[in-house]
Order: sequence, then structure tokens, then C-alpha cells
Amino acid sequence: MILVATTLRTVGLPAWLWFVIAVLAAGAGAYLLLRGRTVQHSVDKERRKWASLRGWQYVDEDSRLLDQWNGGAIAYFGGQSAVDVIAGSTFTSDGRRPVFVFDQETEGQIDTTVAAVRCRRQSPALIELWLPNVPFQRDQMPDLLGPVGQRYAFVSDVNTARAMITRDLVDIADGLGEDVTVVWLETDWVLAAISPDAPPARLERLLRDLGELADLVDPVDQAPNPGRHAEPAQEQEFQPQQQDPQQQPTAIQQPAELDQGAAPQPRTSDDEGNEQSNPGPAAQLGGNS
Repeated sequence: MILVATTLRTVGLPAWLWFVIAVLAAGAGAYLLLRGRTVQHSVDKERRKWASLRGWQYVDEDSRLLDQWNGGAIAYFGGQSAVDVIAGSTFTSDGRRPVFVFDQETEGQIDTTVAAVRCRRQSPALIELWLPNVPFQRDQMPDLLGPVGQRYAFVSDVNTARAMITRDLVDIADGLGEDVTVVWLETDWVLAAISPDAPPARLERLLRDLGELADLVDPVDQAPNPGRHAEPAQEQEFQPQQQDPQQQPTAIQQPAELDQGAAPQPRTSDDEGNEQSNPGPAAQLGGNS
């Protein structure tokens, strides 16, 4: 009877040993959780400092920013919110372009970090370039175009995308690095997903590469195509869209007030029911004129 109470006959291990294993496993889990939060706090602090040094805007969270896109890492992870959001602009060979950097969060977990550079015209087709060693499959994938350099291309229109994917575009995509799981062209943005622990210096290089790609697909010597983000042909800088002050902003626009240091206020729990008073960077960049 005593043997039954202290020994698990199925595996032949004493009950106290299983108790020790359970305690060690719980301790290891708690350590990994604490370490993950410490690392994320360090990343948040670095990104906030980076934004301050560049004169860019920073907010803790924007729950509507991800609604602007439907492809690439946004579609794959299905993130619920963008956190640690940086909004600003950077100079490329063809002039100043708006940029975003943010973490994509799902149920409190950071899936990936996304960098985005805006173009002056809409892309004729969605183009996703994935590394072959990442599980990029999802329920509704664009059409497979095939291997393009070191990546696999998935597109919304095969004929249009085939004409857009030039040797120069492939070279830029191949040079992004193996820590960039996907780079994609969607609407008037060029975006890429990178490891969430990428430091600001790495994100700076990624933004420069994306700026080069934006210059390639959106050269300044071509007139921008018509659409909700269109501007006069003689202008080389974005003109913010005029909106009815009674209408809630719905689209990302040029951060026209960036150089004046206007920064959005971080979202708090009291603001969840009042989107008009604190719309986040996606809305604030759409209301300036």
C-alpha cells in the first residue's frame, strides 16, 4: 500500500521526482516570461529614444493602423493592433517619403516588426516576396508567380506583376537580409517584416533599402496615378487630404506637421471609447493640412 502511494507504476518514478520536475518547469516558464517582458521593455525604450533623436512621432499603440493593409505579414499574422508605433519621414534619392515602424501584436504577443515607406502612386498589383524557409501559407494567398531571386513571389495579378518585377527589384529584395521574412508592395506602400528584436540601427538600414525600392517602383519623373492620395503633377511633395472636420479620419496621410514637432498623444484605457479625441497616428496623419 505504501508503494502505491509513493510510486507511479506506469513509469517507475517516485511521485516526489515528478513534483520536482513540475516545479522546475514552472520556474523555467516564469523566467522565460520575465525575460521576454524585459527584452520587450528594452526594445520599447530604444525605439522611443530613436524616435526622439530623429524628431519622429511615437505612440504606444494604434489599434486602427493595421487596417490600412491586407497583405504580407499583416495578412499572415492577422495582428490585432500596432504597438510601439513610429511615424515620420525620411529622405531618399527622389525626395522625402513618409515612413512607419511598428510591432504587430496579437493577444499580447509580438508577432513581427513592420517597416513601411510610402510611395506617390498606387501599385498596380499586390506583390509579396517571401523567404522560402518561412511558413508563409495562409487561407487566402495571392497567386504564386514562382521563385524570384532568393524569394518566392505571390501576386494579385500575374501579368501585371511579371512586368513590374525587374532585375533591379530582385537585387534590392535579395539584399534585404535573411532576417526580413517578407517584403511586399501594397496600395501606395512598400513594406517589410523583420524580427521583433531588430535594433534601431538595423531598422534604419531597412528603411533605407525600402526607400531605394520605393524610388525604383515610384520614380519621381513619372506623374502619380489618380486616386485618393493623388497630388498635382508639378508637385514633388505630398499634399494632405482635406477632410470634413465632422468626419472621422480613415486613412494615413503625409505627416505634414512632422518638422514642427507635433506628436500624437499615447492612447490610454480611458480613450478607448473616445476615438475622436485620441485617434492615433493613422488618423492624425490624415487630418493635418
